[in-house]
Amino acid sequence: MTTPPVCNYEGSDYQTSFWDKGGREYEDRTEAIALKRLLPPGGRFMLELGAGAGRNTSRYLGFDRVVLLDYSRTQLEQAQARLGKSDKYVYVAADVYRLPFVDGLFDAATMIRVLHHMADAPKALGQVRNVLGSGGTFILEFANKLNLKAIFRYLLRRQKWSPFTLEPVEFVELNFDFHPKAVQNWLKELGFSIERILTLSHFRVGFLKRIVPTGILVFFDSLFQWTGAWWQLTPSVFVKAKIVGRDAIPPHGQDNLLSCFKCPDCGQSPLMDKSDHLECPGCKKRWGVKDGIYDFREPAGRASVIE
Repeated sequence: MTTPPVCNYEGSDYQTSFWDKGGREYEDRTEAIALKRLLPPGGRFMLELGAGAGRNTSRYLGFDRVVLLDYSRTQLEQAQARLGKSDKYVYVAADVYRLPFVDGLFDAATMIRVLHHMADAPKALGQVRNVLGSGGTFILEFANKLNLKAIFRYLLRRQKWSPFTLEPVEFVELNFDFHPKAVQNWLKELGFSIERILTLSHFRVGFLKRIVPTGILVFFDSLFQWTGAWWQLTPSVFVKAKIVGRDAIPPHGQDNLLSCFKCPDCGQSPLMDKSDHLECPGCKKRWGVKDGIYDFREPAGRASVIE
């Protein structure tokens, strides 16, 4: 099965270099405020897409169980070291374009700082729609090409691409900025209803972050987030959307993980537990399980018919 290319953070110290030591406390705190404003108070089962090292996971405490999904196993290992091993957290290495979950499983899903790596954003969003239950909440963040800096650079002829066109712009390999209207159109076409839009990082300017105390920047950014209802001109945009017009899907046995997974290649479910791997009863492919991390990126092998 051919899928779009994946941005792989395997072996990266992204959490440390970009967040912990990268001077991004302002961005992290404003994102925490946006999530608190947009997330439902709680639920049973939540999916965090592109969870990385678990930077945001502790902000989802209202949910009984959280699935952290990332393509990089080493990122999930870092998240596991941060959050620990417990029934509350499920660690899954998988491709966003081939989600290994049964339809209608989750009450909510988040995709924060992930869509900008998606070469086929509508395909990725379609996968999210499939795994959300009826009335499920989706919190999406995306990098906005229609930001003020890009507009001024374009008007001053310092960049070639237009921030006003709907198509994504790939400014570095597998790094995309999107037009807000294009993202909203994709969500609506997939059956989502957009409930709220917040704009973030109004003051993501180097000299401001150096001379103005972070707390002050965060305070004013939190006030301006509500302007997203009228215009989106900041580098980062958060969208709260819900599934509408979808028949209710009977709840799955969320306490039994085997009933939650499906084979990402053939779609069969439930998978069979073989201790160190899960086995698909249909195509017989084996999916690895090691140190509490379920690995659905590539099959670990295939069971023989005799078995």
